[in-house]
Amino acid sequence: MTPPHEPDDEVYRPRLIRSYTITAGRTASTVDLAMEATLRLQAGAEAPVLSPSAAQVLEVCDRRSVAEVSALTKMPIGVTRVLLGDLIEQGLVRIQATITDKSSTDERLELIERTLRGLRNY
Repeated sequence: MTPPHEPDDEVYRPRLIRSYTITAGRTASTVDLAMEATLRLQAGAEAPVLSPSAAQVLEVCDRRSVAEVSALTKMPIGVTRVLLGDLIEQGLVRIQATITDKSSTDERLELIERTLRGLRNY
């Protein structure tokens, strides 16, 4: 039987960072982001000094959905949405347009062509 660990033992202890610490207490983004929204890096935008979490999101977000970014960064979806909202407001990331009920035929064809290009590159 092993003895219980004392507080001073050199044992790995995972660090727990609360979500509200990463988002400065914010629970919602000012930008409406659906989980399936596709993100793109904004060409030519210069990144200011970012928090480590925001930099991690920025690093993986290009051509991915909000849900994919959340999974890749291992951050809760709410935290990811807040951080992405900040990056969008700073002009570093943009939401790639998708179709809606009001989309024109040209917009629908452009989405199909973009999807085909993406599949070919995959």
